[in-house]
Amino acid sequence: MLSSLISKNINITEKDVKAVITLLEGGATVPFIARYRKDMTGGMEDINVFEVQKQLAKFKELEKRKTHICSVIDEQGKLTSELKAKIDDCWDEKVLEDIYLPYKPKRQTKAEVARQNGLEGLAGIIIKQEQQHLGNVINRFIKGNIKTEEEALEGAKDIIAEWISERQNTRDRIRRTFFYDGELFSKLKKGKEREAEKYELYFDFSQKATQAPSHRVLAILRGTEEGFLTSGIKVEKDKILEMMNQYFVKGNGEASDIVAQAVKEAYQRLLKPTIENELLKEIKLKADQEAIKVFAKNIRQLLMVPPLGDKNILAIDPGFKTGCKVVCIDKQGNLKHNETIFPHPPQNKFTAAVSKIGSLVNAYKIEAIAIGNGTAGRETENLIKKVHFDKPVEVFMVNENGASIYSASPIGREEFPDYDVTVRGSVSIGRRLMDPLAELVKIDPKSVGVGQYQHDVDQNLLKTELDYVVESCVNQVGVNVNTASKYLLQYVAGVGPVLAQNIINYRTENGPFTSREEIKKVPRMGAKVFEQCAGFLRVKGDNVLDNTSVHPEQYKTVAAIAKSFNKKIEDLIEDETLVNTQLDEKLVAQVGKLSLQDILKELAKPGFDPRKKIKKFNFDESLKSISDVKEGMILPGLVTNLTNFGAFVDIGIKENGLVHISHITDRFISSPMEELDLNDFVRVKVIAVDIAKKRIGLSIKDAKS
Repeated sequence: MLSSLISKNINITEKDVKAVITLLEGGATVPFIARYRKDMTGGMEDINVFEVQKQLAKFKELEKRKTHICSVIDEQGKLTSELKAKIDDCWDEKVLEDIYLPYKPKRQTKAEVARQNGLEGLAGIIIKQEQQHLGNVINRFIKGNIKTEEEALEGAKDIIAEWISERQNTRDRIRRTFFYDGELFSKLKKGKEREAEKYELYFDFSQKATQAPSHRVLAILRGTEEGFLTSGIKVEKDKILEMMNQYFVKGNGEASDIVAQAVKEAYQRLLKPTIENELLKEIKLKADQEAIKVFAKNIRQLLMVPPLGDKNILAIDPGFKTGCKVVCIDKQGNLKHNETIFPHPPQNKFTAAVSKIGSLVNAYKIEAIAIGNGTAGRETENLIKKVHFDKPVEVFMVNENGASIYSASPIGREEFPDYDVTVRGSVSIGRRLMDPLAELVKIDPKSVGVGQYQHDVDQNLLKTELDYVVESCVNQVGVNVNTASKYLLQYVAGVGPVLAQNIINYRTENGPFTSREEIKKVPRMGAKVFEQCAGFLRVKGDNVLDNTSVHPEQYKTVAAIAKSFNKKIEDLIEDETLVNTQLDEKLVAQVGKLSLQDILKELAKPGFDPRKKIKKFNFDESLKSISDVKEGMILPGLVTNLTNFGAFVDIGIKENGLVHISHITDRFISSPMEELDLNDFVRVKVIAVDIAKKRIGLSIKDAKS
């Protein structure tokens, strides 16, 4: 049943969904399934395996909810076989809650008080509308706490209103009206004009709720939360009341008048707030998912930024008043030296700084310099250009977003307990140049400065998505088990924090791993965990396959391939002709066609890193601040962030410019990501500059003309 539902939801064959569910329930991880069980899943990509995993979790939660609902109704003695079947067959969360509503334990509502006062019978007589004149009928119910006719009628009306509000078909009709006709609106709160300036677009805003873009929904909801806006969903009340009256009001007279009043009460007090909140929750969830999707894609691209590799690095965290913190790190990322130079105002010790940089480069055999791209970054880059080096030294500007978060974090303190935050931040900048993925896994992804409204979206959904993205990137690249930090190791499929620490402890006590087989000796490394992680862990040892993504379970297959070519396994490595080789039918039957193709590709390019080669980028040297930026300029830029409404581009000054989605290309696009990736090199034309608000408008399409 679940495989069929998931198959329809995500448009993947039920056979493949069933295979993924079987593997997941057997303890397999998403990266392992996507990489090593392709022939079982029809070659499903990891994003689709992850989607099956999410859908499975959602439906299992719904199953738990259904079990709870049946239990509650059964305790009331009202769970008929028909009702149980109706609940069992329901897989829509809203419909399920509608079914449950009449049986849901009530708090002390107006209707519940009226029932306790014996007015349910009167409500039943009135809603039938068979007796339009109620004089003598009402008198029978004036007793106990009910002293007057008005009190009796008011209580009966409360009960009828609740009955109406609990009718599933009524809720469905109103829900559809809200969905198809409801408009999301926002208005400025009186007296908040100056404080709410950044929400100016939403001071008097209205748009069909289901069509509002995610960034607008989240902006409106944030402005409402901060007390600057009022917002909600508006529909034509009279149209809904007319529809409800046609259904519930039957005739003319006293009883029908009371039912009509109850209809209005049911809508205003019970149905409208509930359905409005339901739709707001729905469009918020959709907006969250869109924003998370954008954020996750940005994070993926940031994690997959090309590494410079193992080089001796001099890293600089620039600053004016407090100076520039300089560190030297070796090829393994170990801190070898740190000190502070003061080349910029107010100290202006420029000559001393140039001399110091030159001597450090020579002393620590520096091969590349990493400069943080924050405050004083461009000025520091200009300083480095004045230094005469005895050998070529590459200079890179490095995105330092989140470096300060790392430096003040428990991870930063654990790695460098004897150094202050400035040193840790500089080391992080240098390591980011060497291997962005290995360094960025130490930082909460929300702190790396990409995405939109990441602090406003559902944090559980965000965490689930980002954990998947980080895990996906780490396993796609692969990890050297002898050099990786525990923070990187914990994202390897099946490993986690405890086992990552155990790997580090074993490595410390026993020296480097010499084979994948030795990994089995790590405490708590059971057979199932080893199966999941082994293919993603690299070991440079005697067995050449241990340093590839070929899984140990397929080593015999590689031996068979080598035998069929009358070669040694070592001779297959880097043989790119293998990819076009006719596949052996016996091996295809034993291993699977897709798995065999992957093995041949890996042998052709062992340990292939999917990250591209690092490229250098140069900004326009004439720009120092926003005051240098003029309309009409055409400038080189670097895409630093992508949102649904546009792309932010670094043009080499403190303030990033915005390329609105309409200025990216001449053709229609629904997302900037259709045209751009994070860290793309672009040429932009300046179309607007607001120095007071520190805003720069840019265009990519106009820069081409």
